Amino acid sequence: MTTTIVAAKPSFWRSPVMIIALCAMALNLALGLRFGYGLLMKPMSQDLGFGREVLSITLAVSGLMWGLSQPFTGAIADRWGAGRVLLTGALMLMISLVIMANATTPLVLILGVGLIGGIGAGAMSFGVVFGIIGRNVAPEKRNQAITICTAAGSFGQFLFVPYTALLIANFGWSKALLVLAGTSLIMVPIALALVESKETMARAAVGQNQSLGAAVKEAFGERNFLLLIAGYFVCGFHVMFVSTHFPAYVTDRGFSANVGATALALIALFNIIGTFTWGMLGAHFVKKNLLAQIYILRSVVILGLLYLPSSEWTIYTFAAGFGFLYLSTVPLTSGVIATLFGVRYLGMLSGAAVAVHQVGAFVGIWLGGRLFDQLGSYDAIWWIAIALGIFAALINLPIREQPVQRMAAAA
Repeated sequence: MTTTIVAAKPSFWRSPVMIIALCAMALNLALGLRFGYGLLMKPMSQDLGFGREVLSITLAVSGLMWGLSQPFTGAIADRWGAGRVLLTGALMLMISLVIMANATTPLVLILGVGLIGGIGAGAMSFGVVFGIIGRNVAPEKRNQAITICTAAGSFGQFLFVPYTALLIANFGWSKALLVLAGTSLIMVPIALALVESKETMARAAVGQNQSLGAAVKEAFGERNFLLLIAGYFVCGFHVMFVSTHFPAYVTDRGFSANVGATALALIALFNIIGTFTWGMLGAHFVKKNLLAQIYILRSVVILGLLYLPSSEWTIYTFAAGFGFLYLSTVPLTSGVIATLFGVRYLGMLSGAAVAVHQVGAFVGIWLGGRLFDQLGSYDAIWWIAIALGIFAALINLPIREQPVQRMAAAA
């Protein structure tokens, strides 16, 4: 006997449009609150008497836990719904910001910001949010929905950079973090609005009898998935090194802190345009080819930064170019995962990809601080970033975008 689950027409508050809008707001907070951490690199390390490596390792651990937690938060959301996961993440992120504002030792920073803050941010991010979209948006519109959500969510990065810079300038970094902690509570009503019904969760499971363990085994035994996430490692290395260390790099070159903050804001602004553009191209062109182009273009943009005359316009041109490529990999990568494996475990598998992304982020953040403290400049890390961009472009080209054998047989 076969059980058919019939979906009632959702109200406006549960419509795909509203779901996408709420998911974008969640990403606004998850991405925006953490994007301004690079502005804290100099003032915190100077006031606390730490080298840049201490704050670098703290933020690297935070980024790593952000990624490593996402397969688990995504799996929990896939099983029981995302609203409660988002709410828990918001409370953990708030606690971490309060700890960061009052930290006096490296251990407190690493445990409070790195561990608690990283897991909290992971519970509010891509794995969980994309799972909601996969369960509530029709398959033929899923790639566009993820693109719109990511692009709109990226607005938070643009918004929070001047907001964070203004708070630091007027209140100092410690009080600024307390204000950001209060701001994170905006997530509470968003999370409550995204609590999913049992019917929604049941519909997503229809025709998908695969267990969670089998889904993990299938994904990590799939060559195309492994190539995809290897490139995603490089993406994490690039974006988190730049967002964390670029403001300090700018001031090291003799420019004011405002130039660094403006550069971060430009990265966030052009990220909105780039994410939308590349994501929409993914609906018409082969996604893995677009990913290869993004990675090689990143290397070209970094070369321009190193070889063009040092000026504010060079800084801003780099920020605009890199921003256009910043999170453009996200909708394309999630689209390939959905094509390969379907949406039953999209939250968990997207989270697994982000985990690898954040391992790259950890390496980029930590290695940037380590090499700077040892060599007194960021030159070596820039060249490593160029080489990795070329590597990521090459390994994306052999990917075959087609459903795995299980999905093809079911179709």
